Amino acid sequence: MTSAGSEHAAAGFDPLRPTLMRVAYRMLGSVADAEDIVQEAFIRWMRADRSEVREPVAFLRRTVTRLCLDQLKSARRQRETYVGPWLPDPVVEEDEVEDVTLPMMLVLERLSPLERAAFLLHDVFGLGFEEVAAAIQREPAACRQLAARARTHVRQARPRFKVEKQRGLELAEAFFAASRSGDMKALGAMLTADVSAHADGGGKRPAATEPVLGFDAVMQQYERVAAWLQKNGSTLVRVGFVNGLPGFITLEADGELQTTALDIEDGKIAAIYVMRNPDKLRHLH
Repeated sequence: MTSAGSEHAAAGFDPLRPTLMRVAYRMLGSVADAEDIVQEAFIRWMRADRSEVREPVAFLRRTVTRLCLDQLKSARRQRETYVGPWLPDPVVEEDEVEDVTLPMMLVLERLSPLERAAFLLHDVFGLGFEEVAAAIQREPAACRQLAARARTHVRQARPRFKVEKQRGLELAEAFFAASRSGDMKALGAMLTADVSAHADGGGKRPAATEPVLGFDAVMQQYERVAAWLQKNGSTLVRVGFVNGLPGFITLEADGELQTTALDIEDGKIAAIYVMRNPDKLRHLH
């Protein structure tokens, strides 16, 4: 292959990289793993006989999907030994992401790899079942069944409540202020009766090893957290959307970053997701 041919192939791949990253990240929940998958797809693209490829984006989406399915087999084994609740890597953006929010990613985590792939490719990325079938190497009828089963699980999870962008960001700022200052009255006014708190420390930093469930338990936890933070400090880095939910990044007393995402239902916080695992926060530095 000529140098010019290689340059042309690489230039053709670059505009597709963001789309392929979206597929890989939503399949895996890991930014680093998604980057590795997309890089491996690039290597295979450079080695492929591209004269035989009619639709580069379809070829690369198939490649990424199959690599992700292989990765999920080993990821499932790793999750069995994971310390505490597992949360997807935080992706922080200025605007709300409509397609796959953090709660939906947790639902997808409970699906089989094939169900997850069929649902994401068809329901989220809008591919026809013929293309889904080519990507996951199953018959179109089987892909329809996989997507339908996944859809049932997604519907059974808590429904997604749309929150107006500015209101969501204001709630995030108010939650940060109340939780750090110890204003428990203000904090309690923001929470639903069945609020839950989930913290992913991955065994690397202190975090509750089980979800904290219910208003009283969450209030007790945050009373302890606030007392500690008032002595040690927590600095707001920025407010934004964390995996599609209103939230914020903070710099904690140990010098590590942390993200907090808030699932809001009818104007109140129904779930709090805190990422403390430094391995999952590296891409935010």
